[in-house]
Amino acid sequence: MALAALLLLLPLFFLGAVLVLHARRVDKKAGLQLQPYPLLGHLPQFLANRQPPNGLDDRGAHAPAHGPRFASLLHDFLGRGIFNADGEAWRAQRKAASYEFNTRSLRVFVAQSVHSVLHGRLLSLLRRAVSSGQPVDLQDTLERYAFDNICRVAFDHDPRQLPDGDEDGSSAGPEGESAETASSRFADAFRDAANLSAGRFRYAVPGFWKIKKAFNLGSERRLRESIAMVHGYADRIIRSRRKEMSMGCEKHDLLSRFMASQSDSYTETALRDVVISFLLAGRETTSSALTWFFWLLSSRPDVERRIRDEVAAVRATPRRLRPRRAEGDALRARGYHGVDAAVPAGAGELSAG
Repeated sequence: MALAALLLLLPLFFLGAVLVLHARRVDKKAGLQLQPYPLLGHLPQFLANRQPPNGLDDRGAHAPAHGPRFASLLHDFLGRGIFNADGEAWRAQRKAASYEFNTRSLRVFVAQSVHSVLHGRLLSLLRRAVSSGQPVDLQDTLERYAFDNICRVAFDHDPRQLPDGDEDGSSAGPEGESAETASSRFADAFRDAANLSAGRFRYAVPGFWKIKKAFNLGSERRLRESIAMVHGYADRIIRSRRKEMSMGCEKHDLLSRFMASQSDSYTETALRDVVISFLLAGRETTSSALTWFFWLLSSRPDVERRIRDEVAAVRATPRRLRPRRAEGDALRARGYHGVDAAVPAGAGELSAG
């Protein structure tokens, strides 16, 4: 019995050794300084090499050198989006995104979207929870809040992850499917695709995921299904948006702005990669920051009291006398620095609400 088990393990051992050697050889050709080791991961390299990884220097001006291994791990999900691109491809997307995010129309659209989700859904949900005395999973709630926001900003799509009492979920989605069902499936598939793609980095034997992918097994099968759902839904939105814009419909979300200003250089696949990359960037960053903020705030009632007092003081000022800037800027202008130091984006209104 033991001999049979050994004979089964030997091929896997040799296959793992081949994959490790191949990964090191590819990373060496790409000029990468950090190389993975079975079980130990990157720990030996971090201990032995204190220099910044190639392409990520203190100036922050150079394109990151992800390398072929990093790109291959995330390519199925992110394609050639900004978080999975190198060199000129990364630089071009960064330049285009930086320009679009500094346009007044997109900034106004972002502010309107955040305000709508915050007051129309999140604060209403929290007030109902307080009234009923029911506990709230704050991390899950804030993840849904962030996903509703970033989907609106990215392609003016409402995934309805937070409940809205004014909507009955009966409106139609991109292909006649109910909006509630389609949006829920899209959000679930996006979460699974992000988690399973990240899981490829955690294999003790680098490249073992390729075997599972080739045979469509386990997590790779679920990843393929999730990516197909995300890509298909995004593709339908892009096609629908092209049709709307050809009819003269004006929109200010990120997808529409990229389509209007970069129509010659971006294919539908490239547009999809751009949108998915920004969805990934906005999905967990905001929710994680807000979750940690409220967790820390729960242990500091003195800071909570100062934040509420500062925000209330600004809001007590007649609107016509407020500076024509965002509320965070108004707080700094009047000398209220506690909120600016403690509250992440969007939490100022939450504290005052």
